[in-house]
Amino acid sequence: MATLTRSQPPVFNLPNQLTAARFVLALVLFGLIAYEHWLSCLAIFALASLTDYLDGYFARKQGLTSTLGRNLDPLVDKVLVCGAFIFLLPAGMAPGEEEHWLLPWMVTVIVARELIITSLRSYMEGQASSFGADWLGKIKMGLQCAALIAIFVYLYTRTFDPPYGTALWMFARLRDGFIWATLAATALSGVQYLWRAYQIYRADKNS
Repeated sequence: MATLTRSQPPVFNLPNQLTAARFVLALVLFGLIAYEHWLSCLAIFALASLTDYLDGYFARKQGLTSTLGRNLDPLVDKVLVCGAFIFLLPAGMAPGEEEHWLLPWMVTVIVARELIITSLRSYMEGQASSFGADWLGKIKMGLQCAALIAIFVYLYTRTFDPPYGTALWMFARLRDGFIWATLAATALSGVQYLWRAYQIYRADKNS
C-alpha cells in the first residue's frame, strides 16, 4: 500500500525570494549613498522596506514559514540598516555641515546592539528557548527606518540651489529627533533582551 508523504514547501519560496531581493537592494543602496544620489536612496530604501513587510505577509498568509526565512529575514534587515548608517557616516561628518549629526559612536551603538543580540538570539534558540522580537524591538526597527528616511529627505533637500532654508531646518530637526530616538530605543531594547536572556538562563538553571 502506497504511503502518501506530505511535500515540503521549496526553500527558495516567495517570502525568501523577497528577502533575497532586499539584500540586493541593500547593496544597491550602499552604492547610491557612496555616490550621493539621495532621491534614489530614498526610493530604494522605501522599496526595500516594502519587501520587508511583504515577505512576512506572504509567509503568514501562505503558511510558508521556515527556519531559513525566520533567521534570514532579520539578518538581512540588520545588513540593510547597519550598512546604511555606516555608509552615511561621511555625510554626517562632512566639513561643510553646521554640526556633525551622525558620529562614529552613534553608529557603533546601533551596530554593536544588533551583533550582540543576534548572537544571543542564536545561542538561546539553540538551547530551545523562545527569543523572538518583542514590541520594543519592533519600535526600534521602525525608528531606525524613520531615521534613515528623514536623513535621505534632508540630504536631498540640501541639494537644491539655493537650499530651502525653512524646509531644510525642519528636516534637520526631524533628522536629529529620529536619530536620538533610535539610539534610545536601540539601547533600551538591547538591555531588555539581555535581561530576558538572564531570566531564561536563571529559570533553566533553577529548574
